[in-house]
Amino acid sequence: MRLIGLDVGSKTVGVAVSDELGITAQKVTTIPIDEDKFSFGMRPLKKIVRQYDADGFVLGLPKNMDGSSGNSVARSKAYGDRLIAKFGLPVYYSDERLTTIESRRVLVEEVGMHDRHQRKQVIDQMAAVLILQNYLDLHRKD
Repeated sequence: MRLIGLDVGSKTVGVAVSDELGITAQKVTTIPIDEDKFSFGMRPLKKIVRQYDADGFVLGLPKNMDGSSGNSVARSKAYGDRLIAKFGLPVYYSDERLTTIESRRVLVEEVGMHDRHQRKQVIDQMAAVLILQNYLDLHRKD
């Protein structure tokens, strides 16, 4: 089962994809979005769904540190509803608290990417990888 992981932000969507066995997640791209213009990146996502023959999506749920839901959670769920309407594929949600911070740490400490501009290019993709990998790890059937 191949899944697409998404880190939905206010201006971009980081995209990752699982391998066919659902064991590992790899970064794919970052898609710009503009909510004010009702541009949610569905066209590029359609290409990715076709390219990888995806079976569903995993979206990060950006809950507050105390576990409560705010505007970002509502935005993520609204994006999930758009995906269901557009693609007819299941949407799963994964707690994404601290994934952006963890992405930054991985890029700086493990990859050695100290340039902020370089990190900005891939941080959303890395967050999508972490969201998807966490979901895969929690739902792996050993």
